[in-house]
Amino acid sequence: MGITSALYSGVSGLNTNSQAMSVIGNNLANTNTLGFKGARTVFSDLLSSNISGSGGNSQVGRGVNVSKVDNIFSQGTFENTSSNTDVAIEGEGFFMLKEEGNDTTFYSRAGAFRFDADGFLINPEGYHVLGKAFDENGAILPGDPTDIQVENVGLVPAKVTDMITYNTNLDASEVPPVAAFDPTIPATYNYSASTAVFDTLGSSHLVTIYFVKDAVDNTWNWNWSAEDSDGGALGGAGATQIVFNEDGTLDDAIVGNGTGQIPVIDWLNGSTPTAIDVTFDTTQFNSASTVISQDQNGFAAGNLTNVGINAEGIVIASYSNGEQVKVSNLVLAKFNNPGGLEMVGSNMFISTGTSGVPRSGIPGPELGKIFTNSLEQSNVDMGQEFVKMITTQRGFQANSKIITTVDELLGELINLKR
Repeated sequence: MGITSALYSGVSGLNTNSQAMSVIGNNLANTNTLGFKGARTVFSDLLSSNISGSGGNSQVGRGVNVSKVDNIFSQGTFENTSSNTDVAIEGEGFFMLKEEGNDTTFYSRAGAFRFDADGFLINPEGYHVLGKAFDENGAILPGDPTDIQVENVGLVPAKVTDMITYNTNLDASEVPPVAAFDPTIPATYNYSASTAVFDTLGSSHLVTIYFVKDAVDNTWNWNWSAEDSDGGALGGAGATQIVFNEDGTLDDAIVGNGTGQIPVIDWLNGSTPTAIDVTFDTTQFNSASTVISQDQNGFAAGNLTNVGINAEGIVIASYSNGEQVKVSNLVLAKFNNPGGLEMVGSNMFISTGTSGVPRSGIPGPELGKIFTNSLEQSNVDMGQEFVKMITTQRGFQANSKIITTVDELLGELINLKR
C-alpha cells in the first residue's frame, strides 16, 4: 500500500510541475504583451494518511496539488511612443471598456488606443473606451461613464461673440477732451482698444471701444464703433459709466459698475443680430493707459486638426480656428482584490465576486496617474522566469524518478515468488 501511494505521489508531482511549466511558458510568451500581468503557481500538499508505529501515530503526505495560479499586478515599465492616444497608468487602476451591444464592462491595463471611423476611442480589438463627458461649458456631466466619441470630425460650428472682457488701466493723469466724441478724431477720446468678434455665421468683425474721461473726477465714459458687412458705420455710447475709487479701483458700491452692453448689431450679412455684453476689469492708476488683456468668447468655424489625451486623462479635440474642446475624461477603476479578476484574453479582465465591486472615477492619486505618449509593458522578469523554469524542470525530473524507482520496487516485489 505504501509503495503504491508513493507512485501516485510522483504522478501528482508530474501534474503540478507540468501546470507550473505552462504558467512559466505563458509568462515568457507574453514578455512583450502590453499591460500583461505575469502569474505564479502556488503549490499545496495533498491530504496526508495516518500510519501507526512504535512511537505512536504519524502522518505521511499523499503528494502535491496546484493551490492557485496568482496574477501578479505589479507595475510594469513604460515605453515612450509617438502616438498621442497612447496612455499608461501608474498605480492600481484599470481602463474601462465596453463592447458594442454588450453591457459587460471590461478592464485593461493596455492603453494602445485609437479612434475609429465613427470617432469612438477604441482599443485594438474594437472595444469602446469609457469616460466622463464634458458639457459645452467644460464641466463634467454627472452619471455613469459613457463611450468616448469625437462627434465633430468635420467642421466645428462657429460660436457668436456675446461677451467681451477688457483688463486695462486708464491713465489717471488724463484730462477730459474738449470736443464731443467722434471716433474719427483721436483728440475726442483718451484711449481706445479693438477686438475681433464673430457673428452667428462665424464671420469676423472689428469692434472698437473708446474711453473718454469725464469732467467728474474718477469717472470715464465709453463708446463703441464697428462696420457692417457693407462698410457702413455702426456705433454708439455706452449706457453706463465707469467709476473709480480714490485708490484707482472700481467702485463696487455702484450696482453694475464695470459692466455694459453693446446693443443688438445687424451685420447685414444674413447672420442673426446679437448684443454683446462688455465687462471692464479696469483700474485708474497714474500710469499710461494700456490693455493688459482682452478676451471674447466667439470663434469661427474650424476643421478638426488633432485629437489627443493630456496628462489628466482628458480627451481634447483641436480645431483649425484655435479652439480646443474637452470631449471626455478617461475613467479608471480600482479593485480591493485585483487577483480575483477573471482573464478573458486580449489584455482584458472582468470582475467577479472575488475581486469585489470596483471604485471608479477620474485619474488621480487614489485610482492612478495617467502618462500620455506612453505604454505599460509586461511586468514579466525573464531572468526570474528562467530560474523558475530550471527549478520546475528539476522538480519534474525528481518526480519522474519516484515513479521509475517505485516501478523497480514493484518489480522486486513480484520477483519474490521466483
